Amino acid sequence: MKILGMDSSGLVASVAVVEDGVLLAEYTTDYKKTHSQTLLPMLDEIKRMIDLDMGTIDAIATSAGPGSFTGLRIGAATVKGLGLALNKPIVEVSTLEGLAWNLWGTDRVVCPLMDARRNQVYTAAYEFVPTDKPVGKASVAGDETTQSEKSAELSLCTLIPQEAMDVVEMIEKLNALQRPVVFLGDGVPVYEGLIKTHCKVPYLFAPAGKNRQRAASVAALGAVYYAHGQKVTAAEHQPIYLRKSQAEREAEAKA
Repeated sequence: MKILGMDSSGLVASVAVVEDGVLLAEYTTDYKKTHSQTLLPMLDEIKRMIDLDMGTIDAIATSAGPGSFTGLRIGAATVKGLGLALNKPIVEVSTLEGLAWNLWGTDRVVCPLMDARRNQVYTAAYEFVPTDKPVGKASVAGDETTQSEKSAELSLCTLIPQEAMDVVEMIEKLNALQRPVVFLGDGVPVYEGLIKTHCKVPYLFAPAGKNRQRAASVAALGAVYYAHGQKVTAAEHQPIYLRKSQAEREAEAKA
């Protein structure tokens, strides 16, 4: 299975290719350029570096939102165009779930914080839950004996559903869980002071390389979703905004 992953939901622009659990290539930038300037040139560079035949891709995983309205629209236009041209399905990955996947395997509550302006964040809380499954049978002296060995898998489970909310309100919800938390996302440096003031449970901030959107995580989680049949056509794909744009809110206020 070969998945192309793309993320333009925030300041980060990221493109990656994952094949059968192996990251073949990833190109990620967090700099002052628009995604319309970066996404396709980054994809072209990856194609050149790994001799990628776009026809061999099984699906395109995209960070579908929440996030920047402009970034999501640019990303949606890009993946819809690629999906239509290549006749490939789109796998929609929540931006917050993609961020949480960066910290795969942690036993802490994972809380992505994306700055939504006006003292709000796009946020949710997740945990990784182990799921055991039997690995088969063994033969002992001619007798078949069921092995007790099991292989552990991890599922990403939602503790607090994604929503746009006041950051202090989210911290209070995390306090109520009474479990250690790890924060990540571009909202962390913006609201670090409020976190330190109001968070009553043990907490950590994810380090560089783990604390921003990555197309590798979008592609890896997208592969899981694709294997479970979670996909749409390019024509069906739409971004997830969670709240109305500033222009829509101002128009409603005037009305």
